[in-house]
Amino acid sequence: MLKRKQSSRVEVQPVADFGPDESLSDSADILWINKPWVHSLLRICAIISVISVCMNTPMTFEHYPPLQYVTFTLDTLLMFLYTAEMIAKMHIRGIVKGDSSYVKDRWCVFDGFMVFCLWVSLVLQVFEIADIVDQMSPWGMLRIPRPLIMIRAFRIYFRFELPRTRITNILKRSGEQIWSVSIFLLFFLLLYGILGVQMFGTFTYHCVVNDTKPGNVTWNSLAIPDTHCSPELEEGYQCPLGFTCMDLEDLGLSRQELGYSGFNEIGTSIFTVYEAASQEGWVFLMYRAIDSFPRWRSYFYFITLIFFLAWLVKNVFIAVIIETFAEIRVQFQQMWGSRSSTTSTATTQQMMRSSVFHMFILSMVTVDVIVAASNYHKGDSFRRQYDEFYLAEVAFTVLFDLEALLKIWCLGFTGYISSSLHKFELLLVIGTTLHVYPDLYHSQFTYFQVLRVVRLIKISPALEDFVYKIFGPGKKLGSLVVFTASLLIVMSAISLQMFCFVEELDRFTTFPRAFMSMFQILTQEGWVDVMDQTLNAVGHMWAPVVAIYFILYHLFATLLKQSEANADTKEKLPLRLRIFEKFPNRPQMVKISKLPSDFTVPKIRESFMKQFIDRQQQDTCCLLRSLPSASSSSCDHPKRSAIEDNKYIDQKLRKSVFSIRARNLLEKETAVTKILRACTRQRMLSGSFEGQPAKERSILSVQHHIRQERRSLRHGSNSQRISRGKSLETLTQDHSNTVRYRNAQREDSEIKMIQEKKEQAEMKRKVQEEELRENHPYFDKPLFIVGREHRFRNFCRVVVRARFNASKTDPVTGAVKNTKYHQLYDLLGLVTYLDWVMIIVTICSCISMMFESPFRRVMHAPTLQIAEYVFVIFMSIELNLKIMADGLFFTPTAVIRDFGGVMDIFIYLVSLIFLCWMPQNVPAESGAQLLMVLRCLRPLRIFKLVPQMRKVVRELFSGFKEIFLVSILLLTLMLVFASFGVQLFAGKLAKCNDPNIIRREDCNGIFRINVSVSKNLNLKLRPGEKKPGFWVPRVWANPRNFNFDNVGNAMLALFEVLSLKGWVEVRDVIIHRVGPMHGIYIHVFVFLGCMIGLTLFVGVVIANFNENKGTALLTVDQRRWEDLKSRLKIAQPLHLPPRPDNDGFRAKMYDITQHPFFKRTIALLVLAQSVLLSVKWDVEDPVTVPLATMSVVFTFIFVLEVTMKIIAMSPAGFWQSRRNRYDLLVTSLGVVWVVLHFALLNAYTYMMGACVIVFRFFSICGKHVTLKMLLLTVVVSMYKSFFIIVGMFLLLLCYAFAGVVLFGTVKYGENINRHANFSSAGKAITVLFRIVTGEDWNKIMHDCMVQPPFCTPDEFTYWATDCGNYAGALMYFCSFYVIIAYIMLNLLVAIIVENFSLFYSTEEDQLLSYNDLRHFQIIWNMVDDKREGVIPTFRVKFLLRLLRGRLEVDLDKDKLLFKHMCYEMERLHNGGDVTFHDVLSMLSYRSVDIRKSLQLEELLAREQLEYTIEEEVAKQTIRMWLKKCLKRIRAKQQQSCSIIHSFRESRQQELSRFLNPPSIETTQPSEDMNANSQDNNMQPETSSQQQLLSPTLSDRGGSRQDAADAGKPQRKFGQWRLPSAPKPISHSVSSVNLRFGGRTTMKSVVCKMNPMTDAASCGSEVKKWWTRQLTVESDESGDDLLDI
Repeated sequence: MLKRKQSSRVEVQPVADFGPDESLSDSADILWINKPWVHSLLRICAIISVISVCMNTPMTFEHYPPLQYVTFTLDTLLMFLYTAEMIAKMHIRGIVKGDSSYVKDRWCVFDGFMVFCLWVSLVLQVFEIADIVDQMSPWGMLRIPRPLIMIRAFRIYFRFELPRTRITNILKRSGEQIWSVSIFLLFFLLLYGILGVQMFGTFTYHCVVNDTKPGNVTWNSLAIPDTHCSPELEEGYQCPLGFTCMDLEDLGLSRQELGYSGFNEIGTSIFTVYEAASQEGWVFLMYRAIDSFPRWRSYFYFITLIFFLAWLVKNVFIAVIIETFAEIRVQFQQMWGSRSSTTSTATTQQMMRSSVFHMFILSMVTVDVIVAASNYHKGDSFRRQYDEFYLAEVAFTVLFDLEALLKIWCLGFTGYISSSLHKFELLLVIGTTLHVYPDLYHSQFTYFQVLRVVRLIKISPALEDFVYKIFGPGKKLGSLVVFTASLLIVMSAISLQMFCFVEELDRFTTFPRAFMSMFQILTQEGWVDVMDQTLNAVGHMWAPVVAIYFILYHLFATLLKQSEANADTKEKLPLRLRIFEKFPNRPQMVKISKLPSDFTVPKIRESFMKQFIDRQQQDTCCLLRSLPSASSSSCDHPKRSAIEDNKYIDQKLRKSVFSIRARNLLEKETAVTKILRACTRQRMLSGSFEGQPAKERSILSVQHHIRQERRSLRHGSNSQRISRGKSLETLTQDHSNTVRYRNAQREDSEIKMIQEKKEQAEMKRKVQEEELRENHPYFDKPLFIVGREHRFRNFCRVVVRARFNASKTDPVTGAVKNTKYHQLYDLLGLVTYLDWVMIIVTICSCISMMFESPFRRVMHAPTLQIAEYVFVIFMSIELNLKIMADGLFFTPTAVIRDFGGVMDIFIYLVSLIFLCWMPQNVPAESGAQLLMVLRCLRPLRIFKLVPQMRKVVRELFSGFKEIFLVSILLLTLMLVFASFGVQLFAGKLAKCNDPNIIRREDCNGIFRINVSVSKNLNLKLRPGEKKPGFWVPRVWANPRNFNFDNVGNAMLALFEVLSLKGWVEVRDVIIHRVGPMHGIYIHVFVFLGCMIGLTLFVGVVIANFNENKGTALLTVDQRRWEDLKSRLKIAQPLHLPPRPDNDGFRAKMYDITQHPFFKRTIALLVLAQSVLLSVKWDVEDPVTVPLATMSVVFTFIFVLEVTMKIIAMSPAGFWQSRRNRYDLLVTSLGVVWVVLHFALLNAYTYMMGACVIVFRFFSICGKHVTLKMLLLTVVVSMYKSFFIIVGMFLLLLCYAFAGVVLFGTVKYGENINRHANFSSAGKAITVLFRIVTGEDWNKIMHDCMVQPPFCTPDEFTYWATDCGNYAGALMYFCSFYVIIAYIMLNLLVAIIVENFSLFYSTEEDQLLSYNDLRHFQIIWNMVDDKREGVIPTFRVKFLLRLLRGRLEVDLDKDKLLFKHMCYEMERLHNGGDVTFHDVLSMLSYRSVDIRKSLQLEELLAREQLEYTIEEEVAKQTIRMWLKKCLKRIRAKQQQSCSIIHSFRESRQQELSRFLNPPSIETTQPSEDMNANSQDNNMQPETSSQQQLLSPTLSDRGGSRQDAADAGKPQRKFGQWRLPSAPKPISHSVSSVNLRFGGRTTMKSVVCKMNPMTDAASCGSEVKKWWTRQLTVESDESGDDLLDI
């Protein structure tokens, strides 16, 4: 499964002290305690102490009596040594006083505790030797802590560079997450525990013989096999004749005899639920429930339990815990080092370096592996020491010995041994040389022979690099092995001392047995059997403690096991289209019926001219000549690189693709962008924010300024005078800006390069396709018959491509309407109408196939043939339409253009042949049966019809290289162990089925064999009683399911072991028939093959899927952005009405109901009511009445709660919350139940009461924030994984149909029985679901392999035989297990767990924290007064102003950002209503650095949107400013007269004043002038340097107008408008002089007011005006912001 690494910051702090040995200073008065050899001696002694405690068991001392005194001596020496060390440290450190005293150091306290345990163990052993204490007494449990001393031996190797404070923060940070996810796991355990108690109860009803009396139940009283039954006639299984369904508990059996699995009460139920969640033995619990209760209960309960609890919740729990400590795990990975390479020395000979020698040696290794794999068992009489395989092994050994000697002679021994590979080869040489010695042949030295296959990894460099990439340095794998082995040893020793004194328990009598049992639990295979045997042995009193111990160890073992655990630039057309290039070009010519002079002859086609002109060379030369840098001097430099030329050509080509219109648009966008960026930059540099109090900006403001700065750097600045007179600090800032500008350019070039590369590839493919279309008349013609634009083809295209338009647009405005059922519309628009029809037809056909069985065949059932005919007819119509519209093969959009098209044609042909043939007799293993099996692939059509499912398949299998390599690696590992198994165990596993017979000569006659009646009951044989059995003949044979007689059988056995199913049986057989030492073989293979190799295979498949999907290539910021989007999807509005304004009764009720104490009290009451379901509510049980009465009391309390909330929130406010509606519904059902309960008081009312409590239990999710978020994440994960789940079900359906055909009539065997068989599609699906969980799939496979003489064959029909199919079963089950269990299931779990990364992501990884989302929810709740989840667009402005904290928008600093955000909402939603998630999504985009967080396509779309928004806001701002200017000008024009009229009336006054100009100081303003001055005072004050208009985006005032321009004619829409009223010029002159301080003359005023101004001067004035806007900071009132 996938893991995500957490980022960590390096802190320069002292490293954490992980061992007290190194904490003592050298200057201390120490004699011996701090010497290195003493530390090493103490570590060795720790290992010796563990070995001593492992030998200290009664059974070990019974077999080897001297070991008792050996362990006593060792413990005595260790006691003195560790005691001396403890006293020395206490003397140096001090016992209590001081900062580094002995008791204040945790490791010293741990060492002191180990010394105390050693003393206790030694004293106890003295009492045992003196026979004062019995060796089998429980006092031996005092030795349990002693194995923990192993930590002293290895803790020094786990010192890594991580500060102590960092570790403390990690533990503190992860504590809350682990607690929350533990609650999540406990919630589901408790939920399914309660459901199990109420739905099932006890499994105590069994079929017993009719004359069974109470207290006299024996093995012979039960049915064979033991069968559960139901006392109700209409439910469950009914016992056959001669048996009666009775309750064994009533017959006198104790709880220990009945077993501990079941749903008796809540404790046992939770224990059983965890057992089932481990996917071990769950199917047998389901079968017991099916026999005892209605079938639907069992299927619903156990299938949902496996899916949610086993596949989802438990894996999420494990993933969260693993990822929580990911930072510490990274530190361990850094200790493993990096790969080092060795080079040959100068003395290496030529022959050693030659590839011929290298390939010769590898070919010899290959031949040796083939010869070893060809070995097989030839019989006991054959003398194996001198056969051809032995002679070949001697020859190969001599050859490889000579190779090693040659390398040593060439490299020297020192140079040879310096390479790790040579060390491995030397080890193989020594081991294989000893192996060819006759007495050591086929012994343990065979390991060295089969390990030669590892050298074949050097054949492929890709495979070699892949192996290193996976396993890393040897230290990494070695550390993993040592850690796992140490854990197993410690846990085995603890379990050994815990259970070695328990009688009738042989699993923990000695250390080897304890080790095998704990290793079995680690692999999770049969761990329930180990736990059940231990529980039965320890008794009822200690059973809960032992169960908790094994569950915790199993959970830890699961954690350990889990922790071990590109752009499309294809330029060429497909081969089916490139085949036209092999034919000569035959372009279709047009016959001209008119004279050439009648019309203009078009240009010759470019593709036609390509045949005669070398365009590439000509265009290259033309481009080089046209480029500015490609001058004549450049041609004189022949050394100029071709890469530079290609860059110039590429730039020229990119520029040439734009049209003139596009260039003009680009110029306009660039010009506006430059103006906006320059204005923004000037405002930032003008210091307009000085004098304001410093305030930390929100993340919205920070990201906004980052984008503004990046774009201004990218576009540059066109004002040079701004940079004049800069200080040193400003120059330094400019240098950093230059660096950022270059980085921004680099980012832009990388993104654009990828995009342009894809566009160029697509363009090139289109060009090639157009050339073929022009030059080949048969190109793009379906079946070479239908024309390209034929009317019939166009009709077929319309039919094939017609689909539902999901987006409803307004015909007037063109805006997209927000429909109520948009999700349904999106689903309908997912595929075309034709595909929807075929999906429905295919589903109906699959439903029809589910009714088929070996006893109701389609050939003999006319009703089933109807669906077959309908499917074939509809698919014929579909394929004909698609072929006529898109072509069959040689067209661009052909039907057969990928594997999906091939599969469609194949399914159609198979269905058509079967429909035409319809064989009446189908022999087994015949072509007709094969045709019926291929017909079962029909559900796979849906993969082709649904685009999302095609995408899943493509992402899973598009990159098969890594999957292929890891498969080779696994097969190589299996081949190594298979070859070794053949040479060691061939012929040795066969034994007589009578355990009392040892020799083969004595294996004849018959004997009585006992029958296993039940695995659940623990009955003891009474005196004189025998178990049920029957007489069978003695047979000398291999085990039923496996053997190692040849490599094929050995590979099959190891493949079954690879799935961790059946390996315990293989281990026990090898130990019993070959020897205990050979048990190491299977344990090593399980560890390497299953826990490393299989995990590696699954990990590579998942990583390959994520890489093809793109998630594996995401950066940390992109991963955080994906997590944020997932978090935002599950966020919901609060729907909480506001508090009443007054302080009356409603307000007090509101305060009470919203108080945290009230909410916690209600949650505790819900849990208390749920505890009432700890036992099953049964009418006949007297305990049920008081429990139901207490539940009634709780119901009235919840009625009071709902009433208080309704009063506090009002009925309308209460109804707005979905959670309140659910509480009201459950409470109403509770009231109805109370009425019915007291009225009827029967089983149905009790069942209804239990259902109401269970529904109430779900409400606790809404009362716990983390639990609610986790459950919402479950729903989101299920939604995202919908198509993968559907794909799994379709594959399951195909295999179910095929299983009915192949194994529908197979006789019952060990696991094929009345519950598990393939007699119908429904039962086959149940069996396959069981196989997905790995529950005894290999035994079912062997049952389906049964062959004569153990079955009855039939030559004519497969449904008349009860035999299986050996080859079919092998391919069927192995392929199903690999595809479904190994790939699809792990992929599903990985994707679901990946969606939970938003939960275990830390606060520093989150872009928006939980507090930010909570604050937004509160503000939204204030604005959304109707609590509908939507608000009008104009209310977004108020919402943004109310936000505080990290989402705050400061109107003093970020007015432009405010405008952009408001306009974005208006643009995206066309001024309509916006939802909660719309605003939240907009804030999320504005709060992140989109360049770092967004992926390419999303980034380009977002940047285009933001650019459009900025441009539109700028246009609106300028338009609004111009409107205000015109409005003020019109107002002034209405108060004055026309300028022409005023000129005519005051001509004489003007002339006189021009000759005698009055003094400004003595001029008295008139009334008009006073009015004008008052108007001027109303305008904002400006500095003397800001004497111009400034319609910028942050203008506070509507405009700023010079007095000199007050009377200037205004231009609008290309014309000059004159004032409508006359105005005395004196007033204007006075106003002008007053405003400009006398610097403006009348001449300039007259010139400005002249309407006949030259066009050039007008253009220059406009240019000067825009230039002034770049250097001036202007203000804008806050009220104008609301006018957007």
